[in-house]
Amino acid sequence: MKKLILIILCFSFSQGFSQESEAKIQWTLEACIKHAFENNISIKQSQLNIEDADINKSDAVGNFLPSLNLNASNSWNSGLTQNVVTGVLENQVTRNFSTGATVGINVFSGLQNWRTLQRAKLSQLASQYSLEQMEDDIALFIANAYLQVLVSKQTLAVLEEQNLITQQQIDQTQALIEAGTVPEGDILELQATNADEQQQIIVAKNDVKISLISLAQALLIKDYENFDIADESYDIPITDIMNRDIGEIIEEAKKERYEVLVAEKDVEIAQKNVEIARGAYYPTLRGFFNYNTRESDRERFVSAGVDPNDPTRQIGFVEDTGAAVVTPNFLTEAIGPRDFVDQLWRNDGISYGLQLNIPVFNGFATRNNVKRSQINLERSKNQLQQAELDLEADVYQAYVDAQGAAKAYDAAVKSVQAQQNAYDFAKERFDVGMSNAFDLSQSKTRLTNAQNRMVRAKYDYIFRIKVLELFFGERPVE
Repeated sequence: MKKLILIILCFSFSQGFSQESEAKIQWTLEACIKHAFENNISIKQSQLNIEDADINKSDAVGNFLPSLNLNASNSWNSGLTQNVVTGVLENQVTRNFSTGATVGINVFSGLQNWRTLQRAKLSQLASQYSLEQMEDDIALFIANAYLQVLVSKQTLAVLEEQNLITQQQIDQTQALIEAGTVPEGDILELQATNADEQQQIIVAKNDVKISLISLAQALLIKDYENFDIADESYDIPITDIMNRDIGEIIEEAKKERYEVLVAEKDVEIAQKNVEIARGAYYPTLRGFFNYNTRESDRERFVSAGVDPNDPTRQIGFVEDTGAAVVTPNFLTEAIGPRDFVDQLWRNDGISYGLQLNIPVFNGFATRNNVKRSQINLERSKNQLQQAELDLEADVYQAYVDAQGAAKAYDAAVKSVQAQQNAYDFAKERFDVGMSNAFDLSQSKTRLTNAQNRMVRAKYDYIFRIKVLELFFGERPVE
């Protein structure tokens, strides 16, 4: 957003929208850039990338927290199965319910979790830098398209102003012809000039419409008929950027420009990926705690007292005497299963401990992952170097363009002054009858062309200066 403020303030334009009597909305540059930021698809994609990076960071933080998982099952078994009460195999239909909870915590994993969190933070920064870079590019693109509309409009204004002078000269010449002061043929050249200027005005109006449509399309606005920009006049900005050394601008650009910052973060992310891959060489230690319980619908057997018909039963004999060893013969009876909750409390159990995994051999997978990460790291370093070279070339190009634009504008101003003097002299000669309409028309045409060139040179110079200042990182105080 800092770059947006720079571009907004650099042209010193009015805030918000303005309104014509015909209800056609006139957009300021600020409104255009704001609208582009809110609706441009590329910016929306970059914003989604930031949201995705935030989620990845949340995942990385979550890796440090314990895990808790609950489970429950209720199953029916038929056929020869073990009676859970007696332990005897029976042909039966049984229902069994079991439930449990497991807590796990990562104690050590080769520092992979810590480095994953560091990588997630770097990805957040890289995504933010990418969004800022996208906003810079969109803002410059919209500003350039906006200036093209201004150039077309001011070119049209110059032509209409000059044509108004031509029509005044036609009226003046017609009056002189009627007074018999000048020959009738003098008006023909002026009429021809008027027709040529009318044709140029039609072309210029078409250029204005085309430039407005191009700007509207860049803003994803479909109502071309009611789209227009505010009529503003912009002065050449006061700046010392052209007096700075090109090396100073390049060094500052490397610190400020987001394409380099993104490439730097990509290198740091690649380094973290190498460290994460190497972490797979280390043993992992994980703690766990498990609680489980169960319930069944099977009948249970309880004691019904001593059998009155057979109160004792022999369980053995004394080896020396041969006497029988007996025990009370208790009867049992089958009753319904215990209450559901009661069974859960009676049948529960816990287990806990540590699990150590030591990587020994995994088919070169870990080694190959490390090598791939190292290759990607070298690629990132190459991309960083290329980004710096591209930025240096862009700064040199912007510097040369700004110098050329300054010289072109200075030459255009001098040309307008010279052509204005020539036209004033030609008009004075024409007014006193010392020159004909052809000479006057030619002089005015050269003046009009010079004024149009100055308009284009002026706005080109403004844009080139702001591009160069953007590389240098000049921003107004927020």
